[in-house]
Amino acid sequence: MTAGQQDRTRASRPSTPRPTSARGARTPEAPVPAAPRSLTWSLPLAVLVALVALAVGGVFSAAFASQLLQDPGTAVRWGLPLTTVLTELSLAVTLGSLMLAVFVVRPGRALDTALSTAGAAAGVWAVCALARVVLTGANTVGLTLTADGFGEQLGVYLTQIPSGRALLAIAVIVAVVAVLALLVATPTGAAWTLVLALVPLVIQSLMGHASGSTSHELAVSSMFMHLVGAGVWIGMLASIALLRVRRALDGEALAVTVSRFSPVASWCFVLVALSGLVNAVVRLGGWSGLSTDYGVLILTKTALFVVLGGFGWAHRQWVVGRLGAVTAVGATATKAARAGGAAPAAPKTTALFWRLASAELLVMGAVSGVAVALGGTNPPDDNAPPSAPSPAYLITGHELPPEPTFARWFTEWRWDVLLGFACAAGLVVYLRWALRLRRRGDSWSVFRTLSWVVGMVVMFWVTNGGPVVYGAVLFSAHMLQHMILAMVVPIFLVCAAPMTLALRALPPRKDGSRGPREWLLVIIHSHYGRFFAHPIVAALNFAGSMVIFYYTPAFEYALSTHIGHILMTVHFTMAGYFFANALIGIDPGPSRPPHAQRLLLLLATMAFHAFFGVTLMSGEILMVPEWFGLMGRPWGDTALADQQTGGGIAWGVGEIPTVLLAVFVALSWSRDDARVAKRRDRKVDRDGDVEMDEYNQMLSRLADRDGR
Repeated sequence: MTAGQQDRTRASRPSTPRPTSARGARTPEAPVPAAPRSLTWSLPLAVLVALVALAVGGVFSAAFASQLLQDPGTAVRWGLPLTTVLTELSLAVTLGSLMLAVFVVRPGRALDTALSTAGAAAGVWAVCALARVVLTGANTVGLTLTADGFGEQLGVYLTQIPSGRALLAIAVIVAVVAVLALLVATPTGAAWTLVLALVPLVIQSLMGHASGSTSHELAVSSMFMHLVGAGVWIGMLASIALLRVRRALDGEALAVTVSRFSPVASWCFVLVALSGLVNAVVRLGGWSGLSTDYGVLILTKTALFVVLGGFGWAHRQWVVGRLGAVTAVGATATKAARAGGAAPAAPKTTALFWRLASAELLVMGAVSGVAVALGGTNPPDDNAPPSAPSPAYLITGHELPPEPTFARWFTEWRWDVLLGFACAAGLVVYLRWALRLRRRGDSWSVFRTLSWVVGMVVMFWVTNGGPVVYGAVLFSAHMLQHMILAMVVPIFLVCAAPMTLALRALPPRKDGSRGPREWLLVIIHSHYGRFFAHPIVAALNFAGSMVIFYYTPAFEYALSTHIGHILMTVHFTMAGYFFANALIGIDPGPSRPPHAQRLLLLLATMAFHAFFGVTLMSGEILMVPEWFGLMGRPWGDTALADQQTGGGIAWGVGEIPTVLLAVFVALSWSRDDARVAKRRDRKVDRDGDVEMDEYNQMLSRLADRDGR
């Protein structure tokens, strides 16, 4: 059996059936002792510490002092940051509880408690978000809440001002999240609710930095990463504590939950550290900014963050391993203890975890208060646009890059922290999975590992290097970026077989919860997964979405907005992956047609690409003329000539990966025929050539009949 056959066999093994959870339809569970009193008090104390930190930080920086012009009053100036703190904390608990329901806890009491906790927290979040709408409106229009005409001005703010509409949309979405969290009863429903709960974070990230300011894309991406990382980290720990207070976690379940939470907390630590560093660099404007009030708050938040990192290190050193060891060694004793209604062993380790968790929650509350005070303080560098912006800056938000040369394609950079982090994380995770297989004695192809490394490196360059710098001002550079994303990177990713590696490296779960491996199998075998992975659908999506993208407002949206650029990058990379995986991949999912049909499908796609490229080359109408036509470039071809060059890139450069795919399909066809021939030869050697013997006997009978 070849390596590819082994990969397909191991990846397609059926998983162990998991019990489902329905509220009110479960077997009774053993009672859990009451939570420690210190843990019960740590949660409200964390909120109190956050409010105290907010007050101290606000007084220090005078962020909430009275304004000389259009002062909205003391109630608004202090009520808005107070509401913001409560919003951030309830947001975190909502995300954390949903994360526990989706990835950590098993069906039963723990799942139901996590979902009800998420619903209650989202309800508080919705009320605070609505209050924040009113207070922000009062602060924006400069009127007190009791002033004459405030209601009318608030209506104008909510209907005509973009920030007002965005805040109102957040409140409505959060209210829907609260209702869904209380209605759903399965991990799948919790997953869809979690996806919806991330939408307000996207909106809030887009509001956090003016689109006309410098470093807009960098600030938006880092803000989203910061909100998600901090929210999940704080929220999951607080939700674990709430589940223990509500007696939904016993000692054994706590050990499993903590072991699953630990790697998530590590990734959140990296997310918060990286995004916080980027935000500080963007807003401080240099080392001198550290001496300002804003800089002092940054240093204070950094010190508290280092303390949180120390708590995480202590958890890993003193708690996680010991809880896991006690659970593994004392499984029999644990079952006996649970049957008698007693808590499992390891009381010292459990008590140590709760002491560390309680202290960590207090520090997290302080960090939340300082963060809100920091958000209300004017930064040293407001990233204001230049006084005399160039046409390129007015359109793209960046100065015109120098004329492209071969060297500048690799020396000009525009960092996208979100996509860059995704590439780095993908590289780290894949290498860890490959090393895990090797440590346990299983083989994994070095070629596949190198293919993944090359794919991630190329992806990082395309999204952070020359293609993205010049893709904003040249249609030809944008088309080159598109072709690499859709046709070059996916070939390397498909050859790396990431899903096959994940299914072999990720451990299966035995308690009915869904971990990464279980969710991957759910997605692969879902109706949506099978539909988009179908070869014909993948080909239509790969080719048809290109026409829809370039001949609709989607192209302009991807050029003019950061979220549009992110969606474009993700869509065309995934479309290329689905198409290449249907032709040459070994990852599970699509029902691959015979090799002859694959070649026909590939040739049809190649012809479509050629037609699309020729259409652009011969076109006389400039796409998005208010973008490419007004760039004011003193170098290079005219915008229309550059667009025609982009058509040549779509035809010529796009055909090279297509021909390479055709070669791979032909080689796969040849290897498949060789395997069939070898199997037949082994069968002949073992049983004789039965088919040939029967054929000769038929010929003999026909000859005898003709002779008669």
